[in-house]
Amino acid sequence: MSESDSQQQIAVVLPDGSELEVDADATVEDCAYEIGPGLGSDTVAGKLDGDLVAKEEPAYDGAELEIITDQSDEYLRVMRHSAAHCLAQAVERLYDAEEVKLAIGPPTDEGFYYDFDNLDVDEDDLADLEAEMEEIIEADYDIEREEVSIDEAEDRLADEPYKLELLEELAEEDETVTFYSQGEWEDLCAGPHVDSTGEIGAIELLEIAGAYWRGDEDNTMQTRIYGTAFEDESDLEDFLERKQEAEKRDHRRIGNEMDLFSIQDVTGPGLPLYHPAGKTVLKELEDFVETLNKEAGYDYVETPHVFKTDLWHRSGHYENYQDDMFIFDVGDDEFGLKPMNCPGHAAIFQDHSWSYRDLPIRYAENGKVYRKEQRGELSGLSRVWAFTIDDGHLFIRPDQIKREVEEIMDMITDVLETFDLDYEMALATRPEKSVGSDEIWERAEEQLESVLEAHGHEYEIEEGDGAFYGPKIDFAFEDAIGRSWDGPTVQLDFNMPERFDLNYVGEDNEEHRPVMIHRALYGSYERFFMMLIEHYEGRFPLWLAPEQVRVLPISDANLGYAYQVANEFDDFRVEVDDRDSTLERKIRAAHDDRVPYQIIVGDNEEEDGNISVRDRFEDQEYDVEIADFRAHLEAERDEQRTEPDFLQ
Repeated sequence: MSESDSQQQIAVVLPDGSELEVDADATVEDCAYEIGPGLGSDTVAGKLDGDLVAKEEPAYDGAELEIITDQSDEYLRVMRHSAAHCLAQAVERLYDAEEVKLAIGPPTDEGFYYDFDNLDVDEDDLADLEAEMEEIIEADYDIEREEVSIDEAEDRLADEPYKLELLEELAEEDETVTFYSQGEWEDLCAGPHVDSTGEIGAIELLEIAGAYWRGDEDNTMQTRIYGTAFEDESDLEDFLERKQEAEKRDHRRIGNEMDLFSIQDVTGPGLPLYHPAGKTVLKELEDFVETLNKEAGYDYVETPHVFKTDLWHRSGHYENYQDDMFIFDVGDDEFGLKPMNCPGHAAIFQDHSWSYRDLPIRYAENGKVYRKEQRGELSGLSRVWAFTIDDGHLFIRPDQIKREVEEIMDMITDVLETFDLDYEMALATRPEKSVGSDEIWERAEEQLESVLEAHGHEYEIEEGDGAFYGPKIDFAFEDAIGRSWDGPTVQLDFNMPERFDLNYVGEDNEEHRPVMIHRALYGSYERFFMMLIEHYEGRFPLWLAPEQVRVLPISDANLGYAYQVANEFDDFRVEVDDRDSTLERKIRAAHDDRVPYQIIVGDNEEEDGNISVRDRFEDQEYDVEIADFRAHLEAERDEQRTEPDFLQ
């Protein structure tokens, strides 16, 4: 390097907004040492413009730089990446390294995984693999980074077809790539990693699954081994307890036990079938949202499941969403199942002439949409091909933005508070793949941010997470065991009105372009239903419960009175257990079916004309007047309480 080059300087931006000048060839680690020697020695990795990178990665002028140490939130991700390498090293030690082919092994939010081809293992083998990983960690191998040419990388990876495929893509952008080695083992990898295997804390291998290479079902099915890693045993134990609780609440298991829904091979993957009990819950959710919509002045519309792709070209979905759409030909025309409802609503608005006095126009639809997820990514109701959005689209004047966004946010908070869900908000900004001018996007983002600021809402900025047509405010909520879920959203759109040439006549008798708002109060019924099943562990509040009350006659002699009592609650979802079985078994069945209340009637109750009431918490009260219990049920249902409380 010439003296003039070495004297060149660049400036990086630190988290506090200050600038740090460093040599033009400075790495992330060099920048850390410039800040202070202690920080430099503690550096594990860095973030450049939000991307997690190795500490050896060169900085560049104007980059936003964050130094990652073992005190950083991202440290766990770096350590888990290194644990994935330990897993691959253990596999090649215990199995034929010449036969087993390596694919990818990234960290995840809950741990890590590594994909292998030609590896025959099952759950019984995980203990041996885990023991071998422990030996690798105990050996405390240095994890060393090496930059090599593409040609040399090809030689090293000659027997690794999947790595060669990745290398071919990397070669299109760079002349060199990096390898990481530990002991006798190495892998093509961008990093970052911890300095040695001994820095990896407590590990556990969790399960084995199948996964298509690159997530494409047309590619080879590989063996994926999942694991997790934490800095210490205590954190690992906490995680395993949470995982066990999550498995107990798995909506697929509970959905089967309660006969709520099914997804069958004969009907197709990702296409849920709702059974009567499940549809009952969905209908209550629909009715709740319909009440909110009617109060807020929405008119319900309906659009078909399929449109000509001319519509999707106009809306921009075809160019931005084509890979996720089901597209087919009918004669000379091309059609697509709708991935979103908004173009149909824009077409309805376009079919009329509007004055500024008519706006806002608010359309609502429980619209079924279809998105072509990879089969390997489908999971119960959480990821499906067909789902229903409680959609709303508003067409408004620019001066109405603030009020309408505020009202939508009030509706969303009403929904989340009804289910007693804690939530956080985030402003999602322009993604890389988007439509519209910079000016339009800046204006839209400023409008949403001003609403959040005006009301003092705490929120985060999610850079690049907006919809392709506009920025949005997203709501994330926590369930009963602390997991976060994405749900409601409100999105501001200046683009679709332009693409559909939507207009209204203003007070000046000139044509003006409306602004479009997209909003959903649940997000989708499928995902929200899934979350509720797991949040309540199937024990829905009374107003949602598929079966609200079950009458249990002590003997066949009390059947007549049991049906008489059931008739007193005929506007509730009530069943009589008339099976020839013991009372204890009937109680256990009602408890297992998660029925909120059981009414028990025997000779004493029949003689006195009253009932005994038992709730699903196994509390029981005797000599209850039928009218008193009915009044309680009406209040609990109508107030949409989250827990039965008659006996509390």
